[in-house]
Amino acid sequence: MYFDSAGPVNTEATLKLAVKACAERRIKHLVVASTAGPTAKRALELVKGTSLRLVVVTHNWGFGEEGKCEFSEEIRKEIEQAGHKVHSGMLLTRNLGKAIALKMGGHSESELIAGTLRVFGQGVKVCVEMACMVADAGLVPAEDCVFVAGTGKGADTALIIRPAASHNFFNLKVREIICKPAKF
Repeated sequence: MYFDSAGPVNTEATLKLAVKACAERRIKHLVVASTAGPTAKRALELVKGTSLRLVVVTHNWGFGEEGKCEFSEEIRKEIEQAGHKVHSGMLLTRNLGKAIALKMGGHSESELIAGTLRVFGQGVKVCVEMACMVADAGLVPAEDCVFVAGTGKGADTALIIRPAASHNFFNLKVREIICKPAKF
């Protein structure tokens, strides 16, 4: 599925397509990016009553403001009480290389990879980053999972990815594009 535009208008369709793909392919893990919580909350509603394991990935603490997390603590508790996971970690391509580039100028290898992934769309970049992040954290096995992310707020991209730990980044495999914006 290719959407005519990017952004939150596609959230409901993206999440439903992702859950459907999990069911059709017997995929056990759905990984969803969520900055503040509404996308994660809707994903939680859609996986209720299924055997799917939901992992929500948020920005790291201090991403927007030092010492703070943008993700709703109430929604975090709701997800965890339902037996699912929330991971607040640093985006794969926003690491020490980014800090050095911000301080001293220039660009890092990780920023080059991020820029390259963005040619496919912001959501594709974030899905790939999350595949390493949740593998690094031990939250998903090394088997195909569905990853959902978006452009700005909401969700507009879903991919089937076989994750890999970040030090094995080039072993990660994007298996299928379930949906993404054609225009972004």
